[in-house]
Amino acid sequence: MDSFIQTHEPTLRLAAFLGIFAAMALWELRSPRRALAVSKLRRWSANLGLVVLNTLLLRLAFPVAAVGLAATATSNGWGLLNQMALPAGVELVLALVALDLAIWAQHVFFHAVPALWRLHRVHHADLDYDLTTGARFHPIEILLSMLIKFAAILVLGPSVVAVILFEVILNGMAMFNHGNVGLPERLDKRLRWLLVTPDMHRVHHSVAADEANSNFGFNLSLWDRLFGTYRDQPRGGHTGMTIGIDELRDPRRVCGLPGMLLLPFRGAVTDYAINCRAWKAPEDGA
Repeated sequence: MDSFIQTHEPTLRLAAFLGIFAAMALWELRSPRRALAVSKLRRWSANLGLVVLNTLLLRLAFPVAAVGLAATATSNGWGLLNQMALPAGVELVLALVALDLAIWAQHVFFHAVPALWRLHRVHHADLDYDLTTGARFHPIEILLSMLIKFAAILVLGPSVVAVILFEVILNGMAMFNHGNVGLPERLDKRLRWLLVTPDMHRVHHSVAADEANSNFGFNLSLWDRLFGTYRDQPRGGHTGMTIGIDELRDPRRVCGLPGMLLLPFRGAVTDYAINCRAWKAPEDGA
């Protein structure tokens, strides 16, 4: 099984991506949660263009993908899980949970460190919020994220099946919880005790710093609850909240591919830190 998955990894991931993308796009079309502020054609062409660029860059920079590294780690006995005699099912669950924690921690650091926040601003500067936002990341952030993932694999030692399954789940959940959709309130409340829902993660894309510094999870909601970064709802409600970054509102700078690529190198980044949890109402005339 591991050999089959490793051989056909690109095909499996592409099929999962296209299937989930099509399902979410149809859901957004039939039942949008919010009215869009910018032309979908303009945003989608830029956001998906960034996806293509990042995919090509990863293939060039890392000919050996995360799945290949996992196979090497397993064959050499590297990593914590390769030092334990655990049932395959237990090992798989532990690997998925541990990798999810690593991604959550990475996300926090990209908000807490000013140099990393410069890169991550590309993701947050989107003026709308839909499934393509979930794949909108600067190429340098993508490369750093892959290096972090490699380090996590070497430390943890997950199986090939665990790594490919985690990557498919992560990509699918990123499209789901960035979707311009909403679940029935009762279902949303129950589901978010385990998983990150669109309404839960949308709070993280608010222009308000205290809201943006919450709900960092992509898959499991456990980490935000455990580490005190969970926020139930946005202050202005989901249809009234403003998406993006307060000082970056020009569509020419944030909704086009050239502008997104140059964004990390423009302007000053001063006080967007992880400890910004309190909210101060804007002064009159501000």
